Amino acid sequence: MTSEPPGGHSAGGLPLFGQTLVVIGGSAGIGRATARLARNQGASVVLTGRDPERLRTAAEEADALSTAAFDAHDAAQLERFFQQLPGPIDHVMVTAGGPSYGRLLDMDAEQARRAISDHMVLALEVARHCAGAVRPGGTLLLLGGTGARRIRAALGVAPAVTAAMPAFTASLALELAPVRVNLIAAGFVDTPLSARLLGDALDARREELRAALPIGRVVVPDDVAALAVHIMTNTALTGATYDVDGGQQLVG
Repeated sequence: MTSEPPGGHSAGGLPLFGQTLVVIGGSAGIGRATARLARNQGASVVLTGRDPERLRTAAEEADALSTAAFDAHDAAQLERFFQQLPGPIDHVMVTAGGPSYGRLLDMDAEQARRAISDHMVLALEVARHCAGAVRPGGTLLLLGGTGARRIRAALGVAPAVTAAMPAFTASLALELAPVRVNLIAAGFVDTPLSARLLGDALDARREELRAALPIGRVVVPDDVAALAVHIMTNTALTGATYDVDGGQQLVG
C-alpha cells in the first residue's frame, strides 16, 4: 500500500489521490457513504464491519482495496487489523457503534460501561494504533451527535457522552499531533441505524423533520460524507467539532 502525505499533489483534480482511508464501520450508512465519496475523490479505501455480506456489498460499491470483517470493540481483533495493514495510511474514520438511550437509574454497571465504550473507549483504542500507522498531517475522524445536547431523562448517559466528546477529541489532537483529530457531530441522519432505533416511527420522524428543518429535508449519509472528506483534505483543521444537522438544534 503506497500513498502520498496528506496535502500533497493531486492528480486530475482529485484531492485524495494517492491517499488511503480506513473506515472502521464502513459497511453501511455514513461510513459506507464516506468510503464511496473518498474513492471518487481518488483515495484507496479499506473497510471494516461486523457483517461480512454487507461489507462485501459496500466494498464492491467503493471499489475497496481490502476489507476485514470483525467487531471493532474487540481490542485484540482491532490490534490485529492494524498490525496487518501492509503500509502507512492517511486517514481513519470511526463510525462503528451507536447511541445508547434509557434512564440512568435503569442501567446496571455493565450497560453503562458499554454505552460509554461505544464511542470513547473505541475511539481511544483506534487512536493508539493511529499513532504509528497514520502519516503526519493525516486524520483521525470521529463521529458523535447533536441530539443529546438537550438533556432529557429518557436519554440517560447519552448527554454525558455527547458533552465529553469535543474535549476528548481536542485532547487527542494534542497527543496525536501531527496527526489531526476531529469530530463530526451529526443530528438525525437517514441511515439503517436510525431505522433500527426508530422502527415504525421512522416515517413520522422523517416527515416531522422535513417540515421543521430550515433546509427543508432530512440529512442523509452523503451530507456527512461531504463534510468528512473536506476535513480530510483541509490540513488546517484539528481538535474541532463540526455539526451537520440541517439546523435541527435551532428548531428543537
